Amino acid sequence: MSNHPSLSNSPKVADWLDFSSENQLVLHTGKVDIGQRITTALALIAAEELGISFQQINVRKTKTDIDPNEGYTAGSFSMQHSGYAIKKATATARHIFTAKAAQRLNVPEDQIEISDGQLRASGTNQSVTYWELLDKTILDVDVDEEVKTKNPEDYSVQNQPHIAKGMAEIMTGKYQFLHDLKFSDMLHARVVRPPHYHCVLESLDNDVVLRLSQENIHVVQDGSFIAVAAQQEYQAVKAARRVSLAAKWKSEKQLSEADIYSLLTSNNKDRLFVEKGCIPSTTKQIPELEMLEDESHITISATYKKPYHMHASIGPSAGCANFNGKTLRVWTHNQGVYPLRAAVSEAFDMDVDKVSVEFVPGAGVYGHNGADDAAFDAAIIARHLPNHSILLKWTRDDEHSWEPYGSAMQCEIQASVDKKGKISSWSHETYADTFLTRPIIGKEPASRMVSSHYLEKSLPWPVVGPMMVANGGIHRNMEMLYEMPEPRLVKNRVYDLPLRTSALRTLGAFGNVFANESMIDELAEKADIDPIEFRLSHLKDERAIKVISELQQLMAESQNADVDETGYGMGFARYKNSAAYCAIGVCLSVNEAAEVKLHDAFIVCDAGEVVDAEGVRAQLEGGFIQAASWCLYEQVLYERDGIVSRDWDTYPIITFDNIPRMHTRLIENQGMPYLGAGEAAAGPTAAAISNAISQATGLRVRQMPFNSDAIMAAALED
Repeated sequence: MSNHPSLSNSPKVADWLDFSSENQLVLHTGKVDIGQRITTALALIAAEELGISFQQINVRKTKTDIDPNEGYTAGSFSMQHSGYAIKKATATARHIFTAKAAQRLNVPEDQIEISDGQLRASGTNQSVTYWELLDKTILDVDVDEEVKTKNPEDYSVQNQPHIAKGMAEIMTGKYQFLHDLKFSDMLHARVVRPPHYHCVLESLDNDVVLRLSQENIHVVQDGSFIAVAAQQEYQAVKAARRVSLAAKWKSEKQLSEADIYSLLTSNNKDRLFVEKGCIPSTTKQIPELEMLEDESHITISATYKKPYHMHASIGPSAGCANFNGKTLRVWTHNQGVYPLRAAVSEAFDMDVDKVSVEFVPGAGVYGHNGADDAAFDAAIIARHLPNHSILLKWTRDDEHSWEPYGSAMQCEIQASVDKKGKISSWSHETYADTFLTRPIIGKEPASRMVSSHYLEKSLPWPVVGPMMVANGGIHRNMEMLYEMPEPRLVKNRVYDLPLRTSALRTLGAFGNVFANESMIDELAEKADIDPIEFRLSHLKDERAIKVISELQQLMAESQNADVDETGYGMGFARYKNSAAYCAIGVCLSVNEAAEVKLHDAFIVCDAGEVVDAEGVRAQLEGGFIQAASWCLYEQVLYERDGIVSRDWDTYPIITFDNIPRMHTRLIENQGMPYLGAGEAAAGPTAAAISNAISQATGLRVRQMPFNSDAIMAAALED
């Protein structure tokens, strides 16, 4: 049995490939396309290995019981999981079909040539297609992980010009998003939310409910969960407003207004030493923090902070569900159809085989935003209103104030550098809430859905312990690739914090890399060594050295002579110390109003074998923009009675007027394993911006967002 996480669940070639439609190949995958172009990459892999036209390959939208269970589309694992499985499955299929074609055409296997889906006998006009060779059992065999795949020197499809899967339909308006679904029996729905998490419904004016029913508008009440459903969407919008005014809520407790960073260090917590390999230990005692007081060392202590961040999806979440009295169908744009099915079936005490969940594209996001909850909300309403398809859309207010956020973080680093310019000690202690309250099969997934806490049969809010896997959650990328004495790394999983948190792109890596790479610059400055040379002098990993050296060259080639008083900064990390290597450079300026203007972004990445270069560039550049927005603008504001950041005015994000010129270079290692690149840029971007601000202003700003208030505050402290 395979140890590969995708092939262990779906070991057969037929689990991944479907030739049943003439001249078409359908690929099955458990990974969903949320804008990262995984469908394009998988189709290119199959086209390359099988010698089939890219246009002849379609990638199914993932559905439970039909497509492989690959968990979540998360952690930059899509290529390492689905990409690997498809490559091995298509190579296995090619060898099987080649043998069968040789037998059919009565020639040796080495005389079979493949192109355009045809297997030809070399030097003859004899040929046969994959589809002509197909029988019911030909692909009902295990994927051969030792199979010989195509020689990279013979690649003719990967990285060639192509139109990404679905792009033509998007550009022409034909693409169907979940929000566009239409059914003959459809009702449009909205949820009526309480003021904040800790409220229960005290009363609901029955006269309002009666008047709405006379207008053929349904009001669903289940405990403190309230929703409306109507045939027309605007009817539902207006009805939700009326019901909101008719509902009275009781607050059982309020949100803490204490400084979040003081709560991170003072609240109850699990405190764990992080061993080599970035693995938390339950047995190893945490070493005491010691300072090198010898005159031959310079020691710096600094605290780096990031606030709560939203996913800030431009389009609010949505979900659709239909219950016919026996089975429940759910449509979602979340990142894991199987875990969502587990949550829904558990919540409603339904057999798993009575629930199906299907992915339909929606507003793209990376992490656990409101998509799971919106689908769950639709399922609740569908259960109350059977034989109707319920299309539920969250409002902007819902999205901003009810999605799970990325936790606030505090990173405390003490580090020393000796007279030779070498790091002589390193301590990094990180504090954060959990980054994992997504539904997980077998771990009470229903409790992870926000509305489950308001139903008549309500579930308790989940309490999730610290992640103990290598580079998981809070401790992701605490450990660096730089050579140094054994570092003191401490993870603090803090409890009883005010806001709901879960997975947001990169989890703890964003805060940890920001802190690590900012401190590296601070040490280089104290040692009076160029920050790039300082990094290179602490590295033995040749691929890391190459990425940073390429960045150095790229930045030197693109020096910006048009802008005065610019600052340059860089950041580097290998995401999870197992995925892509990424070095980021930034050129920026800070004006008299202490506003940061981004001029140029320099990105160098080694993602192993690259299948879709344009897709990788898009991911890296998009990751930079998202991280720059976190750094410069974003923070969730709240008070005791709820979330304050409920729109784009109170939660600003980066806009087109501050998008820099992009200079992106990929180091391609064809034939090497795939390394996930989707989340590689975020942490280095934060450090690069922080370090560039320091060079431009002479000020070290260690708390996000790096807005004018933060920069002016740093100037006053200087």
